Amino acid sequence: MAKYNITEKKEKVAAYRSLVSPKMMDEMQEKIMNIIVMQKKYRDKDYSAKKLAEELGTNTRYISAIVNVRFHMNYTSFVNKYRIEDAMTILVDKRYQKLRMEEVSDMVGFSNRQSFYASFFRVVGITPRDYRMQHLKQHPSMLVPKPTRKTKAKAKPKVKKEKTTA
Repeated sequence: MAKYNITEKKEKVAAYRSLVSPKMMDEMQEKIMNIIVMQKKYRDKDYSAKKLAEELGTNTRYISAIVNVRFHMNYTSFVNKYRIEDAMTILVDKRYQKLRMEEVSDMVGFSNRQSFYASFFRVVGITPRDYRMQHLKQHPSMLVPKPTRKTKAKAKPKVKKEKTTA
């Protein structure tokens, strides 16, 4: 008598794959890319799968199915991927070098710094700060010089002129 009931793991075929026809998936994939990437909706913190579905005249289940099948990730990972790519560009751009991480996070659509750091690390393998620092080490010419503090010159003591009375 066997102590453990061990059976082989069966490969499950996801039901959502059959929800949408391949032709419709092609059309929806193009529309999703247009909205999320071209219109840069990923920068909107509040742009959810529900809003995307409403904009496309469908439901979130279809959106989920298409993103899973065509992009091999869930909706959140899909959106975060473009946020991270955008952040990587901003982090090495000389114009944005003085921005704090919270500001970069906000610009690309993350609702807080923690989720930005976690997503960035998951995708890139290092923190956003380390990414910026590595880039600056490799390209020292990109370093924007910090403004030097101007020290006030010591004021010359005023010499009183004696009044001459005539």
